This record gives sequence, structure tokens and C-alpha cells, in this order.
Amino acid sequence: MNTFGLIQIGLIVLCITIISSHQCNHLPLQQRKAIENSLQLLDKMGEKFPQRCLREKMSFKFPKQVLKPTQKEAVEVAIEEIFQHIFYIFSKNLTLAAWDGTALEKFQNGLYHQIEQLEACVIKKQTHYFRSKEVNRLKLKKYFQKIDCFLKDKQHNLCSWEISRAEMRRCLQLIDKVIRKLYKVHIFSSPPLMDAN
Repeated sequence: MNTFGLIQIGLIVLCITIISSHQCNHLPLQQRKAIENSLQLLDKMGEKFPQRCLREKMSFKFPKQVLKPTQKEAVEVAIEEIFQHIFYIFSKNLTLAAWDGTALEKFQNGLYHQIEQLEACVIKKQTHYFRSKEVNRLKLKKYFQKIDCFLKDKQHNLCSWEISRAEMRRCLQLIDKVIRKLYKVHIFSSPPLMDAN
């Protein structure tokens, strides 16, 4: 290979590195927009919360302490893990949910895209974070297992899905609040996110 070819390869690698770094610098803003979009899609997926499901309502108690670290990288890793769990839950046994399929697919695609972006930006930090914060990871796993078991116990019926959808809405709103606080991110063109209840 000649010198010109090596220079071209070097420039390509440099451009990819700069673009990747640029995307990671705007990650909080991208997360805010993706969460806002996800919340809108969750609303669009189904109707209002069915009154008949109120008696089955369950408190899953999101482990808020996993989003309390002062290190931005640790929060990003926790958010990535949360998105992976949400994606997993919303990727199976949805036949009784009776939701808008297009909105559901867009919701899943948005989560997947966010997971990919977070993985690209925090992959190097992830190993260190999880070694030092294994307890937080286990708390997240337990929280999402509780939701998964609830769905299984209720045989993935409509009410169990609606309750899970409402819980994911609260979870995403909490992440949004943490991102705003940690990064002081403001999206002036967007209205404030509203509570699920």
C-alpha cells in the first residue's frame, strides 16, 4: 500500500472518531429527545389506563439509588441497562396487549437505537462501573424481574401490560429528570413531560 492510501485510511479513522465523539458530546440532548419520543409512543400505543385494571395495580418500586451517582458515566451505564430491560420486556408475549402495532414498533426501535448510542459512548466505562456498582446492577435486575414475573403471573393479560406500560412511563420520566438535573439539559422547543398519573 502506498503513502496516499495510508493517509486516506488515517483520515477516515480520524473522521469516524470525531463523529463518534461529537455524538457522545450530544448524548444527553439525544437521550432527552428519545425519552420524550418514547413517552409519546407509550401514550399512542394504547388507550387511557383501563379503570378495570385499577384493582390489579402493583407497586414495583424503582430503585432510584441506581441513578443517584454523581459520575455522569455511571448514570449513562445505568440508563443503558434500564433501556435494555425495557426493550426485553416489550419484545415478548405482547399478543394480549391490544396496542397500536406501529407505535409499539417505533417504541422498540427507539429503545434499540438509544441502547446502541449508549453502548458506543460508555463501552469502555461499563466494565469499571459494574465492578464497583454490582449492587446497583442487581437492584435493577430485581426490579425488572419483578415486572416480568408480574406479567407471567397474570399470563400477559391486558391489565398486566397496561400496568407495566404505566410503570415504564414512570421509569422513563425518572430517567428524564435525572438527565435534566445531571446535565442541566433544557429543550426549549418541547413542553415539560407530564406525570403518568
